[in-house]
Amino acid sequence: MISGHSVLTPGNRGGPRHPQVTVIRDYQACIPFTRILSEGDIVLLLTPVVTPHEQNGSDPFEPFGRALAARHPWIRHVPYTARNGITNTHVAFIKRAKAVVFVISSPPNSGQSSQVEIADVSQRVEDEKPHIVVVCGNAHDFGLTEASFPTIIQSGPSPIDLLAAAAVLFGECVGAGTGGVKVQELIMQPKHWPPEEWDGRDVTPVHDLWNHCLPDQFHLQKFPLQNLLQRDGYAMHFVVRLPETREIIGFCATYTTFVDKAGERLIGSLAMIIVKSPYRGRGVGRSLHHHAVDRLKRIRGVDRLRLGSTYPRLLSGIPAHSTSEEWFQRRGWPMDKLGPGRGQYICDWLLKIEDWPNGGFSTAPPGMVFRQATFDDFQSVSDFIEKETARKDYTGWYDQYMNLIHDGREHDIILGLDRSRIVAAALVYTTQDGSPLALDLPWARTIGPDVGGVTCICIADENGALTSSKDTIMIRLLDTCITVLRERRMQRVYLDAIKGGDEGFQSIGFQKWAKYSEVWQQIPV
Repeated sequence: MISGHSVLTPGNRGGPRHPQVTVIRDYQACIPFTRILSEGDIVLLLTPVVTPHEQNGSDPFEPFGRALAARHPWIRHVPYTARNGITNTHVAFIKRAKAVVFVISSPPNSGQSSQVEIADVSQRVEDEKPHIVVVCGNAHDFGLTEASFPTIIQSGPSPIDLLAAAAVLFGECVGAGTGGVKVQELIMQPKHWPPEEWDGRDVTPVHDLWNHCLPDQFHLQKFPLQNLLQRDGYAMHFVVRLPETREIIGFCATYTTFVDKAGERLIGSLAMIIVKSPYRGRGVGRSLHHHAVDRLKRIRGVDRLRLGSTYPRLLSGIPAHSTSEEWFQRRGWPMDKLGPGRGQYICDWLLKIEDWPNGGFSTAPPGMVFRQATFDDFQSVSDFIEKETARKDYTGWYDQYMNLIHDGREHDIILGLDRSRIVAAALVYTTQDGSPLALDLPWARTIGPDVGGVTCICIADENGALTSSKDTIMIRLLDTCITVLRERRMQRVYLDAIKGGDEGFQSIGFQKWAKYSEVWQQIPV
C-alpha cells in the first residue's frame, strides 16, 4: 500500500484541472528544499530522453526544469538514456551536486535497463546525498513502494502536474509533507546508515534479529548460529545500529572461500542481509549491501561474488519467489535464468528412509561397485574431486572432502567405482557423531535429531557410456549413502543444493524442503 499525502498547488484550486502530487515518503527530511539548499548549491535534474515523436518537438521535462530554476537558479538539467544509463558525465555532475532529482516516466522496453534500475545506480554514486525520485505515474506500478529510495514523489505526466511537483519540492503548497509516516520514525531516520563491522562478541541481538526476520523453517538456536558466524579468517559481518540506542536493526553476513586446491582464487559470499521489519524500505539493507560488496571486492583474489554461501552454509541462495529476488535484481544481480548463476533454481530435499526400498530402485551398471572410502583411496579421491569440481564449478567442495580425510573420516565418503576408477562420490554425516559437515550444514540438525545428510554429490560425465547411465549411478550412489545412514539409526535424509531433476527426485520419494535462486557474478579483473 502507498502511504502518502496528496497536495494541491495554490492557485489551482477551483479550476477545471486540479493537479495532484503525492509525497510517498521523505525519510531524508529534505522537503522543502529550503531546508537543505543554500545559495550556490547545485541541484542536478536527471530526466529520461524522450523520442522526437513523443516529444512533439520539445523536451517534455523542460518546463519542470524551468519551474525548479525559477525557485533556485542553480539547477543543472541533464538527460539520461535507457541504453547508456549513468555515464561518467552523469557521475561528475552527481558528485558536484548538493541534491539529485531523478525523474522516472515509463516502464522499460524489451532488453533495456529500467529507469528504476538507473535511478538506483545514480543513488549509489553518492549514497549520503539527498536523492529524490519523481515518478510520473503510479509509484506502486513501478515497484517503487517496495524500493529503498528514501524520498519519492508521485506526479501525473502532464506539464501542470510537474509544475505542481516543483512547488511541492520547495514547500509552496498546502500540506506538502510525508503523511502516513510517523514523526518519531523520521526523527530516528538519519540521512545515511553507516554499517559497522560486527565484533561477534554478543550473538544474542543478531540471533534475535535472525529469528525475527526469517521464516520458522530457517530458525536456528543460538549456538549453531554462533558457530556458523564466528569463522576466523573466513567471515566478515556488518551491522547497522540505531544512533540513539545502539540497537542492531540490520545485519549482513559475508564469507570468503577458496575456489579450488590452488588456493589463489576466492569467492566472496554475500550470505545474508536481514533488517528489522519496522526499518525496512529506509535504505538499511541498501547500505549494508553496498558496503559489503565494496569490502568483498577489495579482498585480493576474490574474482566472483555470490548470494548465499557455500561452506559454512546459511542459505544456498535467495529463497525462491520471495521479494528478495526483485530487491537484488534492482541492485544489478542477474536473475534472467539464461545461464549459470543467473537465478536458476536449486533445491534441498528430504526423504523418509522407510520410503526407500532396500537395494534401491535399480541395479548397478555392469562392472560398478559402490562402497565407503578407505585411507588407501586418498590420492584417487583427491584427484577425482579436484578435476570434477573444477569442471563443474563446485566451489568449496574439494575442501570438504579433504577435511574428512584429514580428520580420519574416510568412511563418510561414499564412492562409485567403474573397474577401480572413481566415477562418483558423495559425503554423508549425522548431527551426533562430531562430523565437521554437521557444523557447516545446520539444517539437518534443525529439522530433527533423526536426520542424516548427504552432500557434495559429484558424478563424472565426460564418459559417454557413463553419461547414459547417470541417473542409475545417482540412484545407486544414494542407495549406498542411505544404507550407511540407516545403519547409523537415522530415519530421514536431507539432501542439499541440488540443481534440477525435480521430477526424478519426487518419483523416488523425496519431498522438496526449500528452493533457492542461485545467483553469482564475476568481478572484472
